[in-house]
Amino acid sequence: MSHEIQQRIVDSPMSSYQKFIIGMCVAINMLDGFDVLVMAFTAQSIAADWEIPFSSLGLLLSAGLVGMAAGSLILAPYADRFGRRYMILVGLVIITVGMAASAFTQSVTQLVAARLFTGLGIGSLLASMNILVAEYSSQKYRSLAISIFQSGYPIGAAVGGSIVALLISTYTWRSAFLFGAVLSSLMIPLVYWRLPESLDFLVTRRPKNALQKINKVLVRIGQQAVDHLPDQIAPEARSATGVAHLVSRELRLRTLLIWTSFFMVMFSFYFVLSWTPKLLVEAGLSTEQGISGSVVLSTGGIVGSMLLGFFATRFGLKRLVGVYMVATSVLMIAFGVLSGQLIPAYSVAIVLGFFLFGSIVGLYAIAPELYDTEVRTTGMGWAIGIGRIGAIIAPFAAGLMLEDGLGTTLMFTIFAVPMVLAMLAQSLIKH
Repeated sequence: MSHEIQQRIVDSPMSSYQKFIIGMCVAINMLDGFDVLVMAFTAQSIAADWEIPFSSLGLLLSAGLVGMAAGSLILAPYADRFGRRYMILVGLVIITVGMAASAFTQSVTQLVAARLFTGLGIGSLLASMNILVAEYSSQKYRSLAISIFQSGYPIGAAVGGSIVALLISTYTWRSAFLFGAVLSSLMIPLVYWRLPESLDFLVTRRPKNALQKINKVLVRIGQQAVDHLPDQIAPEARSATGVAHLVSRELRLRTLLIWTSFFMVMFSFYFVLSWTPKLLVEAGLSTEQGISGSVVLSTGGIVGSMLLGFFATRFGLKRLVGVYMVATSVLMIAFGVLSGQLIPAYSVAIVLGFFLFGSIVGLYAIAPELYDTEVRTTGMGWAIGIGRIGAIIAPFAAGLMLEDGLGTTLMFTIFAVPMVLAMLAQSLIKH
């Protein structure tokens, strides 16, 4: 029956409630875009307030990403046991507490701890949201739905950057974290009352009142209710889940390749997002112009994320993602060369954002198709988690390089290389 229900959703036009589900996930992803990059937006102000060196700033920029990696690797797989909706709620509670705590920290150590905790929440819910969007989308619009969902991240970053610039100029950098805590807290009751559980999870894991919950969701999305649950999954089939299954002989190659792709893309991605405002200031622009440069980058990312799904239906997702990755590498070098010139830097930034965000959105669209339902969130969570390791290393390594005197142009050139390696890895993945 699970396959029958899934096939019905895949083949049917999308209902207004399915679009609402995707819209909710987009809104949460917008919050994530703000919550992750609020550290980059406030870095210059915090560095000036606490008089900290580049290495300490790099540690602060990496702290949230460490938490996100732990959340993806440790917490996200629990969604396959307790439910995708459950983990999204847990993640939002953690984010709210972490953002509020960040606003009241008095030292680098305290802020690192608060950012670690916030990252746990962000990392725990991203895989579940990606799965829900893919599951409740029709086959015709799945790539587009995932692209729209992932566009929430740069939208949150772009809008958030503009708001942070206003908050910092009016109040202090602490107000930016309080703003994020309030927004996250408002999403908790909305998710509790309006976001449904994954149908695949309900059929496979069968929590209490599973049939009633399945039919409630089916009716809301305009599908016919079912009168019974399918036969139980055979024990041997149920045991073939978890991390061990991801590296089994059948899945090992595709798992290692998607892990490599995520690692390399996030290595470059989070260098650009974390250090762009500060590096633009170092190249001669003002603090406001540095934050605006990041907003311009994210604005390009909004367009690139949304158009990826549109282009993928015409040119093929894997091939298109490879083109995006190579283009990102070239544009990163160009951005580094022009970083001290306001108009040329902004012009390259918007195009760089288009391809940079499109590259990571493409991986999020590819990954769910590589695994079966029983291990899908675990597979997605581990792919994201491995990618987060690259995201952790990049900002901290960049801080050390800057202390050693490396210039902006050389920095962007070095961090452009992993995008080419990611292109090679993802091109070898076979579904």
